[in-house]
Amino acid sequence: MSRQKENIRCNAESLLPDQERRSFMILPGLPLVITGRTRVMLFMRSLAVVAAMMAMCLSNADQLTVDRVMVWKSERKMYLLADHAVVREYNIALGTNPRGPKRMEGDGRTPEGTYILDFKNPDSAFYKSIHVSYPNSADKRRAARSGVDPGGEIVIHGQRNGFHPVSWGSQRFDWTDGCIAVTNAEMDELWRLVSVGTVIEIRP
Repeated sequence: MSRQKENIRCNAESLLPDQERRSFMILPGLPLVITGRTRVMLFMRSLAVVAAMMAMCLSNADQLTVDRVMVWKSERKMYLLADHAVVREYNIALGTNPRGPKRMEGDGRTPEGTYILDFKNPDSAFYKSIHVSYPNSADKRRAARSGVDPGGEIVIHGQRNGFHPVSWGSQRFDWTDGCIAVTNAEMDELWRLVSVGTVIEIRP
């Protein structure tokens, strides 16, 4: 450092109160003093930028138009699609007997096929639910040929009411009666992003 720059540095430092002397950075041709107060101001500005970016992300999320829900049972994954692009991904829990399509009431299986999310229930026995239009006409014909009740009341839902604190554990195994379960926070997001009438495709 040249003698002239050293003098600038020392003179700038001598003008500061002791409690504000922190660090000094001299840019080429420009003396710049970074004090404790300046650091706080920079930190607060950084927080403001982060908050603005988060608000923008939330706003963009609310503007998403989810046009399809895709479930891969073997992967225990559910995807939200908008214009053929995956915009959300969730880990899911299925029925207690998840392999194969649902055939009858009480078999513990999650259906396979293409259905409609046809209504929402905010007062479900679980934390909110979105109903899947199982059984469709093909499911009913198959059940009639076999002489069985095809079952129904298949929904996407959150955790059982009162059991939210243990969702970190319940989502590690298949525990539903054939429904598709997510965490309550994820259910809130689904509730916002998925409209009644959206197609859901459930694959093996």
